[in-house]
Order: sequence, then structure tokens, then C-alpha cells
Amino acid sequence: METCQVLIIGGGMAGLSAGLHLAERGLHPLILEADEKFVGGRLAGGETIQVGGYSFRLEHGVHGVWSQYRNLQAMLARQNLRPVFVPAQEENWIHKDGAFMGMAPVGSAIRRSCLPPPLHYLQLFLRGKFLWMLDLRDWAALFSVWAGLIMAVGIDPLAENQPMAGMTLGDMTRKWSPALRSFFLGLARNGLSSHPDSVPISGFIAFLRFYTLLRRDAWMFSYLPEDGGTSICEPLAARINELGGRVKLGSRVQRVVREGESWRVTWETAEEEESALVRDVILATDSNNARKILCASFREEVDPLFFPRALSNAVIRLWFDIKPRPTAEAGIFTGDFTVHNYFWLDRIYNPFRRWARATNGSALEVHVYGPPEMLTQPDAVLLARAIQDVQQAWPELRDHRIGQHLQRNPETHTLPAVGA
Repeated sequence: METCQVLIIGGGMAGLSAGLHLAERGLHPLILEADEKFVGGRLAGGETIQVGGYSFRLEHGVHGVWSQYRNLQAMLARQNLRPVFVPAQEENWIHKDGAFMGMAPVGSAIRRSCLPPPLHYLQLFLRGKFLWMLDLRDWAALFSVWAGLIMAVGIDPLAENQPMAGMTLGDMTRKWSPALRSFFLGLARNGLSSHPDSVPISGFIAFLRFYTLLRRDAWMFSYLPEDGGTSICEPLAARINELGGRVKLGSRVQRVVREGESWRVTWETAEEEESALVRDVILATDSNNARKILCASFREEVDPLFFPRALSNAVIRLWFDIKPRPTAEAGIFTGDFTVHNYFWLDRIYNPFRRWARATNGSALEVHVYGPPEMLTQPDAVLLARAIQDVQQAWPELRDHRIGQHLQRNPETHTLPAVGA
């Protein structure tokens, strides 16, 4: 039987952060991670694949480190683990509506606007390429869009604990024009990967307020120099071990039971069932697994608790033997596209940069967040749709693809909402 003072369930960023803070204070935590190979959860590194004789390490997907993540950056800096981040330069908005397809740079206009928030979006209307994306319906609906943004400024669902039950993103944006509706949905797509009628309006407002609405510089972010495992999670786990803590992979927690003044935590490994009697337990796992553990441990006592929905997604990576025309390193797809955002990996990650310099090639990552019926399509269909979208945006890449990889991520992506 294991012995420790504090046990942490989950070896993602939440669990590793808690573990490091405790280990710094001499508490020697035990972190249990269900994955048998990699620590880090959604930020973990993955397997290595070969494309054209070069090795590339996979991961859950490209992540942005936003300017608001001050505690994370301070923690990494304190332990001399902060990597050299890659500042984001520009993000494109690529929109397709029937026969029309347009592309406009929008990221720099938002974060470098000369107007105070929430007026900073008006800077977009000074850019000709953005205006080209709009039609008469968008101009007619500007008042409805502005009213929605003002409501988002005036309500803080998290601070005020306002679940706004029964109201969805579809209700809020129903009178918005197609292009502007798609644009604002695209800004929040990473965290709102569901149909607008299924997205709680409280989650959308909270997401918009945090990432772009209240400050111009809130839209400033950086990328990691390599995959999340190599850049952050594995160095964090190693430092926790150095400080006397432990990270145990392949350990799936089954239940937590109160025994006197302590907690007995039971988990399964590939060989056997193990347990530990500990004073404190930190639950740092995703919503679905938290529900499973708590239901198995406390049964009907869990019924009043609120668990956010967890969603899956797909990540598709494409390698080409040429570079596309000059374009932003990242951006969003909206309208009649299957994919939702993109990242040129050869302009972000060091291993891809080195490969691109040696071969003059390029590598693109695109994400598909839904709807659910799209994610249930066979791999070949999903891959073909993504390739078609990419070729529509960059037709010069047609017939130059030299590698491809499709990855389906499990339901660990939380849909933001405020509990009742």
C-alpha cells in the first residue's frame, strides 16, 4: 500500500501545477495519471511518427499561452522551466458562404486597436479586406451585434454566478448576420465546440470576456516552441520528482472512500489494484472522469453537483513539399467549412522549422470541433473534407501533399458553462 500525505488524481496541467506547489513546500505528493505513457493530459506529448524520413512528435493539438496565464508563467519562471515562447503575429479569418470565399487578417487589428474596449472591434472596419467579407445583411445587423456585445460587457456570469438557464448562444445571435455571427463564433470556437443552440450563453459570455472583450491586449498570446510534453509537462513532472514528489502513470482511480480522518484512494494498474491512505485528496481530472470517480465513491450525494459537458475533437496534420503564399501563421475558418482553425507548424514549432529549412516544405495543423455528427464520420471522409478546405484556402498546395495524419481526441474538452 502506498503512503503519502497528499494524493492528486490527474496528471494534467492542473494536477502537475498542484503537485509542484506542494512539492516546493516539502509535502511530497503522489500524482496518479491514467495514461500509461505520457503525463500532461491535454497538454501531453504523444507518439512520434515519420514523414519523409523525418520524425515528428504528436500531441493533443497546438495550444496558445495567453497573456492572462500569469500564474502559469510565474510558476514556470520560478523553477527555471519557462520555455522561449513564440509570440503570435497574426490570425486570419477565412470565411466561405456559397460561392464566396474571403480571407482577412484580424488578430493584430483587435489587439493593436487605437480604440478602447469594447470599441476596439471597430478597428476592423478600417481594413479593406475585412469589409470585403461583409455584405448588406451584415451592415443591417450591426445594431443587434453591438447590443449583444454590450450585454456581454454588462454581465459577468462567473463573478455573479449567473447560469442564465435556458438561454443559448443560438438565442443571442439569432438576429445577427451570417458573416458576423460566424466571426464571433469563430473567435470562441476552441472553447465552444458545439452547435450554437447547445452552447450555454453564460459560457459564451464568460469566454468572450476573458479572451478578447474587456482588454485589447487580452488577445495577445504565444505558442510553445515544441509540443506541450517536451516544452512544459515532462520538465514539470521531472522537477516534482526531484523535489520528492512522484508521478505514477497507468494508474486509473476507481473510488475514494472516507476512513476516519483519512481518505482511501483505490486505483487500477495494468497488473493489479492498489490503494493508499492519505490525509488530503486533490481531484484534478476532466469533467467526465471526475463524475465517474465521484459517482462510484459517493453515489446519490453527487446528484446535486454540476458537471460541465466534455467534448471530443479531431486534429488533422498535413505536410507539403512547397510553402504556401505569404499568410498568417494561424487563423479561423467559418461558414461552409468543415475545419475550424489552422496553424502553420513550420512557423511555430522548432522541429518543424528545422525540417522546413532543410526541405523547403510546410506543415499545417487544422482542428475540427464538431458538430457531433461530423466527428462520427469515417476517417477517410473527415480527412478528405479537411484537405478540400485547405485546398480551397490555398489552391497552390494542390498536388503537393506528401504526408497526412488524423488524430481523434477523447471527450476531455470542457464546454464552458456556469453551474446552477
